[in-house]
Amino acid sequence: MTDVDGYIREKVHGLYWDADENCARTVLRILSDLFAVPVEKQTLDAAIGLHGAGGYRAQCGLVEGALMFIGIATAETSLDSGIAVSLCRRFADIFEHRFGSLACAVLRPEGFSPDNPPHLCENLTCRAVRFSYDFIRDNIMNLKQE
Repeated sequence: MTDVDGYIREKVHGLYWDADENCARTVLRILSDLFAVPVEKQTLDAAIGLHGAGGYRAQCGLVEGALMFIGIATAETSLDSGIAVSLCRRFADIFEHRFGSLACAVLRPEGFSPDNPPHLCENLTCRAVRFSYDFIRDNIMNLKQE
């Protein structure tokens, strides 16, 4: 895929506005597509409330979806589960430094208000998916155990 950023923008927009997906499921679907690693329906079902803990404003679904995919990708590439745990921790550390927090309440533009328009995180989602893609490409797909 030559235009990863364009693909991400198009997919995020479609999943948010046409399918009304949450951020965690959006991340899972796009990473699944980009790496050609299937994500089962049951996994997507499990992520239904992972948008700030069901709107509680806790850990951001952009982080949760990526962490779930790191677990899936490490298993798919036959990497040890200890490596998966270590990569999740490193991902969270780098994400927090890059974006300023892991918390939905902090990351969400304009915070939370009843008069907020939907999908305020579209731009942030595009940047976070690209960050996640790069992290997984560099740290998992390049570590495949044969």
